[in-house]
Amino acid sequence: MCQNDSFQPEVKGPKDRWLHFCKNCKLVFEQKGNRPAPNEERERYLEHNNSIHHKGYVDYLNQAVKPALAWLKPGFCGLDYGCGPVPTLNRLLEKHGFTCDFYDPIFFNEPPLGNFDFIFATESFEHFFRPADELQKLSGLLKPEGMLVVMTQLWKDITKFKRWRYASDPTHVVFYHEDTFRFIAAHFGFEIIEIKKEKVIILQKK
Repeated sequence: MCQNDSFQPEVKGPKDRWLHFCKNCKLVFEQKGNRPAPNEERERYLEHNNSIHHKGYVDYLNQAVKPALAWLKPGFCGLDYGCGPVPTLNRLLEKHGFTCDFYDPIFFNEPPLGNFDFIFATESFEHFFRPADELQKLSGLLKPEGMLVVMTQLWKDITKFKRWRYASDPTHVVFYHEDTFRFIAAHFGFEIIEIKKEKVIILQKK
């Protein structure tokens, strides 16, 4: 993400997985040749039981929605970026009076048209093959002072990757530290508003 090429495959993950670690931006990421193919990603995502009728999934999404509501104003229009096969978060936001489009590169791949007042990316950031490109895209879709709400589990201790369940999913190819989001804020034109429970990060475009 930071274009630093001095990293090494030095992080031991689950199932004999070796990951790169960048000491500059503290991004941990899968080696390029080990990333899943599009059909493998699709099959994995279709295994998820995600819909508006699945209470556990709705409760999970609400961990991102509820803290973000304080920053969303009446009349705002947003985007669910990486909605998966069954768009759900947009329906939760519509219950709060917000218009929300949805996009997914595999299931709903018509390019979204900004400018949006807010974007949610829940359980999407860990799937990005090229996070810097995705962040430029997200920034371009947001209005000035627009809100970016990210849900992804942050790592804290590099020595615990081997037993970290989140890193055992082969479609999770990139992992962020709190300092990674500080780097993102500084280099991609955002301000960090809140980091909640080491999984929900609310940013505002400058």
